[in-house]
This record gives sequence, structure tokens and C-alpha cells, in this order.
Amino acid sequence: MAQTSVTLEAGHSSESDTTYRASMQFDFGRSLWQNQSGSLQLGGYWDAGFTHWDRANINSLSLTPIFQLNFSATGRRFTPFLEGGIGVALFSETRFPSNTDIASSFQFEDVLGAGVRLPSGSELGLRWYHYSNAGIKQPNMGVEKTAVYFRLPF
Repeated sequence: MAQTSVTLEAGHSSESDTTYRASMQFDFGRSLWQNQSGSLQLGGYWDAGFTHWDRANINSLSLTPIFQLNFSATGRRFTPFLEGGIGVALFSETRFPSNTDIASSFQFEDVLGAGVRLPSGSELGLRWYHYSNAGIKQPNMGVEKTAVYFRLPF
């Protein structure tokens, strides 16, 4: 059975802005790969999020498939993991107060992260995001953010 979770996140952007994000995750429902011993397992989930860029008063919606590599060993209480994905985002504005111009509301969302799954199933992690329109429209300055998060399954 696929697991659903909710994530709360706070971070800081390349635009010297504080960011807040709330998202829901919908598990792919199956393991994509695991090694023979079971100590490495690749899974994934869909991440649907809303981000508020505080100082800029800009909002974004995103949908990204995230692939998560879990390093689980028998008897280990905490499971470290790496994760990443590329999805899409839609921004409410295209110009930040710092004069960064992302040119179009449509952006690609690149995500890289690392974290640990707690015995309760909750997760703590750190993520890096990059938003860019991949040159669809100029200028294509892009923005980044780094954030810490807490994820709670239900």
C-alpha cells in the first residue's frame, strides 16, 4: 500500500529571502530496485508543494517525482537516504526584489537532498533546489534555495 506524507520546510534562497514550503508526498507504491542484501533500496514518490518566498511575496506550486536511495541495514534504528528529482513549478511572479528575472512563470524544479528516517517513520532532511526555465525564455537567471524539512507519514 502506498504511503502518503506531509512535509513542512523552511529555508533561505539565493535572493536573500526566507522560504516556507508545505507539501504532500504520494509514494510510487513499490520499490524500484534493491541490492541482494537489501541494504540499498531505491524508491520514490510524487512531491506536490506550495512555496512562499517571504520578502519577495512570491508563491510557487510544484510537482516533482523524487527518487530516494535508502541505506538500510538490519537492526539500524535510523535509515539515512539520498534523494533527487526534476519536476515543474509555476511561479506567481517572474521578477524578484533583487532584480533577478526568471522570465517565465513556468520553471523546472531540480531537487537534491539527504536525510534520515527516524524509527517512527518520520524524516528529517536537508534539500537544495534550483529553479530555471531551461532557456525557454530569456533572461534565464534562475534561483536556488536550501531548506531543512520534517516529514510526517500518515
